[in-house]
Amino acid sequence: MIRVDAAGGLWTVTLDRPDKANALTQAMLEQLVAVLDRARSEGARGLVLTGAGKVFSAGADLDAARAGLATSPLWEAVSGRVAALDCPTVAALNGTLAGGAFGMALACGLRIAVPQARFFYPVMRLGYLPQPSDPARLVALVGPSRARMLLVAGQKIDAETALAWGLVDEIVAPEALTARADELLADALGADPAHAAAIGAILRQVTP
Repeated sequence: MIRVDAAGGLWTVTLDRPDKANALTQAMLEQLVAVLDRARSEGARGLVLTGAGKVFSAGADLDAARAGLATSPLWEAVSGRVAALDCPTVAALNGTLAGGAFGMALACGLRIAVPQARFFYPVMRLGYLPQPSDPARLVALVGPSRARMLLVAGQKIDAETALAWGLVDEIVAPEALTARADELLADALGADPAHAAAIGAILRQVTP
């Protein structure tokens, strides 16, 4: 359910459960933790996080969420590992980003999305708290009032609004999404690894 393509230092990690809108199970989150640990230990030079099908992720699988997954520390473990990677990261959002899946996308250095993507994080309505690091990362991107629009008011926003707010950095046609993500990592992949890591470390000091 998590597909990995690692070639030439570029790791593409794909949520691969399109028949269930890439809703995340405990097994998938555990897989993501293991993959991200591998990426770090094996010296990934750049990482793209994306999804199969037309939805990036609907968040937690509903049955798993009711069984306790919604409050699992695995969500924070995934986003923490994304944020801690020494290499640059891009969330290539092939469709809607919802709920718990926000954490891993917020932890990426850049986010690009298809025009059809929608964004919502309905923790108020569902009775859960957001992942611990998500509010600070969200505020850093969109500001406190717009973070409240998502977390408190439960607003669902479209890709154009997400771009205007700063939640995503570019809107890209679906057929160009993968190529654009790779292009954004091209300079880092071509740079001296120590130099790329040093720039990444500087940026981590000034971002949540």
